[in-house]
Amino acid sequence: MPREKSEFDAVYPCDFYAPADLLDAGKMYTVYEIARLLQDLDPDAELDEGTEEVLLDWAIPWVIQHADDLVIAEPPTDADPGYYGLREPDEFDGTSDVNETSDVNEMSDVNETSNTDETDDADESDNPSPSTEEHR
Repeated sequence: MPREKSEFDAVYPCDFYAPADLLDAGKMYTVYEIARLLQDLDPDAELDEGTEEVLLDWAIPWVIQHADDLVIAEPPTDADPGYYGLREPDEFDGTSDVNETSDVNEMSDVNETSNTDETDDADESDNPSPSTEEHR
């Protein structure tokens, strides 16, 4: 239930860090570490699970809000979270990341293969095979 503002002893500005003010340009951070930094805690600070969940509730929208200022890296393993860092002014200008282009080409190849499979499935719809049934 909403409360009257006058019921509070004090109110404060709702200011959040800008990515450049929070993150070291040469480092990558998990969302858990970002959550701690947003609360002026050490990135390795021990937190109970409930507190960490509350901090994540603040950190995830912050990451989304500042996505244009951040880069993301694949996690070391499938069980690990991704890593976020500051986006440098010259990153992703079309010349700095060779993998970006090859990833786009790979996705294009996957889409072409996927489209071909759909066409083949449509042609075989009158005579379904076990592999066609699996795609449905």
